[in-house]
Amino acid sequence: MTTCKLPKPSSGSPLEHAALKQRHRLVRDGHPTNLTLRIHRALSWLNRAEQADDVDGKFIFLWIAFNAAYAQELDDSNHISDKAAFTAFLQKLCDLDESKRIDELIWKEFSGSIRTLLDNPYVFRLFWEFRRGNLDEDEWKERFANAKRSAQAALASGNTPALLSVMFDRLYTLRNQLIHGGATWDGKVNRDQLRDCARLLGKLVPLIIALMMDNPTALWGEAVYPVVSQDA
Repeated sequence: MTTCKLPKPSSGSPLEHAALKQRHRLVRDGHPTNLTLRIHRALSWLNRAEQADDVDGKFIFLWIAFNAAYAQELDDSNHISDKAAFTAFLQKLCDLDESKRIDELIWKEFSGSIRTLLDNPYVFRLFWEFRRGNLDEDEWKERFANAKRSAQAALASGNTPALLSVMFDRLYTLRNQLIHGGATWDGKVNRDQLRDCARLLGKLVPLIIALMMDNPTALWGEAVYPVVSQDA
C-alpha cells in the first residue's frame, strides 16, 4: 500500500480539509477501496463543517464526518452496540498513533473542556432516563458518579482510550439531542458544552482521517452503504 506524508503547506493547517484532500488524491489509488470510500466521505463532511457558521451545524457535520470514518453495519437504535463500535475504533486509533498526536490534543489542549463536559449531567444519557421515569434519582446519580470516577482514573493514569470512551458517550448524547430534535437551533440553553464539543471534534476528526491515511493496511472494515453500480 502507498502512503504519503505531505510537508506542511505554506498557508493553512495540514489537518484542514484542503490539505487532507490534496494528500488523499495522491495516495488513494494505493489504498483499499473501502478505506478510500470512508475517507472520501469523511472529508466531504469535514469540508461542510468547516463552512458552517453556526455551532449546531458544525457539530452535526463533524459528527457525520466521524461516522463516515468509523461506521459499521449496526442497528442505529442500539446505543450499546454503537458505543462498542466507536470505542473499539478509538482504541485502534490510539494504538496506531505512534506520534501520540491524540494524547497531545486531549491532555494539552482539551483537558479542561473535557473535565467540564464530564461534570455536566445534561450530556449524561442516564440523566434523561431518570427524567423519563426509567431510573430513580439515586440510581442515575450513582451511575453518574461512577462514570466520573472512571474518567478521573483515566485522567490520572493517562489512559487516553478509556477517557475517549467516556467522553464520546457524552458526545453521543449531545448528538442524539440535536439529531432527534431535542434541542433548538441556535438556542440559548447548553451552549457552552456544544461549543466545546464542536471545537474538540473540529480538531479530532481531521486527526482521525490523517491517521487512517497513515495506516492503510489496518483493518478498517467494510464501508456502510457501499456505492452500487446502476447496472447491478
